[in-house]
Amino acid sequence: MPAADPAAGSRRRVSRRSLLTAGGLTALAGAGTAAAVALRDEDGASGPGTAPFHGPQQAGILTPRQQYVRLAAFDFGARTDRGRAAALLLRWTSAAEHLVRGEAVPAGLEPPGSRAADTGALAGTAPARLTLTFGLGPAFFDRTGLTAARPAALTPLPAFGEDRLDAARSDGDLLVQIGADDPFVAAHALRVLQRLARGEAGLRWTMAGFTAADGRRNLMGQVDGTNNPDPAKALVAAPDAPAWLAGGSYVVIRRIRMLLDHWDTLPPAHREQALGRRAADGAPLTGGGERTPVDLAATRPDGVPVIATNAHVRLAAPASNDGAAMVRRSWSYHDGLRADGTPDAGLLFLAWQPDPRTGFIPVQRRLSQGDALSRYLVHETSALFAVPGGVRPGGYVAQALMEG
Repeated sequence: MPAADPAAGSRRRVSRRSLLTAGGLTALAGAGTAAAVALRDEDGASGPGTAPFHGPQQAGILTPRQQYVRLAAFDFGARTDRGRAAALLLRWTSAAEHLVRGEAVPAGLEPPGSRAADTGALAGTAPARLTLTFGLGPAFFDRTGLTAARPAALTPLPAFGEDRLDAARSDGDLLVQIGADDPFVAAHALRVLQRLARGEAGLRWTMAGFTAADGRRNLMGQVDGTNNPDPAKALVAAPDAPAWLAGGSYVVIRRIRMLLDHWDTLPPAHREQALGRRAADGAPLTGGGERTPVDLAATRPDGVPVIATNAHVRLAAPASNDGAAMVRRSWSYHDGLRADGTPDAGLLFLAWQPDPRTGFIPVQRRLSQGDALSRYLVHETSALFAVPGGVRPGGYVAQALMEG
């Protein structure tokens, strides 16, 4: 719950209807902090293929990974302040409640002055386990006058040696992760959020991804995500965490292009040694099955380590990083060919953790020191977002932050 505010009693409470009008936006923005806004509980019955929207965590973190994803970052416009940002988060939250149930978004949610309306594109289409997960970038707090509330862990990621980043496809004020088992449903949901943000926030970048039918392999042919920690370990649980972040998480997003034309020419044994696992089943080169722990101490008769000193699994292992770990939840992408004729394809790598300073950052620094796999990868996008805790019926994303 937000901290008690002695001035709260003097603030005008704004109804949902008035909030979604130009006057409501002005009143909310002028209040200095967002007034408490009561939303009607619209938690209708869920049908097959429907992921719940409300809960202690936002859907899309612990939810079993869907086949398709749309990632999108938005930047605020010049007029944005705390009140206007709260109004947008409320608008998006209410729209998401409808979308995950396969319902059309009500006309009353359209931005003030808009002549647009839901086209009924999803009429008769199953929700396909649609989830919408919202995050806040470091600049969000400066843009909304909440700089003092920005968590210490939410600072721009440091530069890593192998980075070749495209600034236009990195960072952002707001993140939306849209997962679904139907790419049409995911694309439509993004279109709706983009339309509802008109006049307040514009699309900075978007990326689309997919998984293999069995969800196991990436485009290098590797079994992906082996030995992930319990997904619940990605959640913020520190007793001193701000109320709006409790039960939430931090997510790092990296668009990693794979040099597939080069990779495909390598001898199979070379590819396995670079990773430290067998291609056929994902088992470590030290033996066993996919879930068998890697024996980093194992050596061949000549004393050479079975897992090479620069193998990816060795450098990324918690044992090599003072216990640092993260929950990897990624999708592949293939966006055609680059100007040089090579595939524009790879991995949309998402790392979820309770603190990037003790998760992603130390592991990536270690990998930057000579990971054998990195010579076949190009890191092109980098972003970090704080993902607030779950939404209760009648509330909206980051409400405790916006009204605290």
